[in-house]
Amino acid sequence: MATRPMKTEMLATQTPALLETAVARAVALLRAGELVGLPTETVYGLAANALNAEAVARIFAVKGRPSHNPIIVHVASLEMARRCVAAWPPLAQKLADAFWPGPLTLVLPRAADIPAIVTAGGPTVGVRWPSHPVIQAVIGQCGFPLAAPSANLSNRISPTTAEHVRQGLAGKIRLILDGGHSQVGIESTVLDLTVQPPRVLRPGMIHEASLRAVTGGLAPGRGEAGHEAAVLRSPGMLKKHYSPQAALAIRSWRDDADLEFQISNLKFPKQRTHVLTHTQIPSRAGWGQVSIMPRQPAAFARSLYVEMHACDRAGAELIVVEAVPAGAEWRGIADRLQRAAA
Repeated sequence: MATRPMKTEMLATQTPALLETAVARAVALLRAGELVGLPTETVYGLAANALNAEAVARIFAVKGRPSHNPIIVHVASLEMARRCVAAWPPLAQKLADAFWPGPLTLVLPRAADIPAIVTAGGPTVGVRWPSHPVIQAVIGQCGFPLAAPSANLSNRISPTTAEHVRQGLAGKIRLILDGGHSQVGIESTVLDLTVQPPRVLRPGMIHEASLRAVTGGLAPGRGEAGHEAAVLRSPGMLKKHYSPQAALAIRSWRDDADLEFQISNLKFPKQRTHVLTHTQIPSRAGWGQVSIMPRQPAAFARSLYVEMHACDRAGAELIVVEAVPAGAEWRGIADRLQRAAA
């Protein structure tokens, strides 16, 4: 028998009184083993008590998430982070001092209290202290860490607004807290500290130069990828991820004629093709939509998922994204685009 959809409530948080009410409601649900959509500075997360295996299992069920894809654990203090791991090396402390609260996840040996379902059965856990005040307040009042992957159906575009969460998960969860637009816009950088030198498993907006300044060096490459690894140490390593409903193609072009020729080979109607461009701006004539993206990487990252969601809502069949520049500042963005286009 099909489960009846539940009523999904969305609560504002922009005043102290509204925040107090929203946090209290979220904490009550999380303590009861329910799921809550919460804002972080990267993307919105679908949160459950990380110490409650049954609650975490609901995340996998609601998202349709593969069981071999681990979930990051979110904390609100260094003390809580240390309780989630079996070892806290000096380098973890140095990185936490430099980047927490913020969009950096550290992979370390998991503590016995962290259920195996959180780590996809693996011996390590990704831990992050997010900087958004709403999720900080919720975790602080809960007193336990939260398992919180992105609040969307598996492999779809991550949400960066509460409305994105509602569009994807209405009827599947009881509560979403509206904390405004996510300020980073793509998921956290993930750094594996169980190998020496440390290895970036998922690039993000904290890039290699900043990490090297603290670690002294990084291992080349990104570790295991896709289904090749027996146990994934981080989310965001599957070949296809972060995908819109529309097909997505990454292209570079010289001019309008070159772009039209390349797209004609893809066999999508021009009027259903949306273009996200930052340098070579085509004429708007005939395209479903042309959106001009920021040329600075931080602003581009904030805009990317917003624009992809808008393309899907507008009925795009193909999204053409102008290739981003090479370089460390753009690596996290390039990674998301490549996986979305896979």
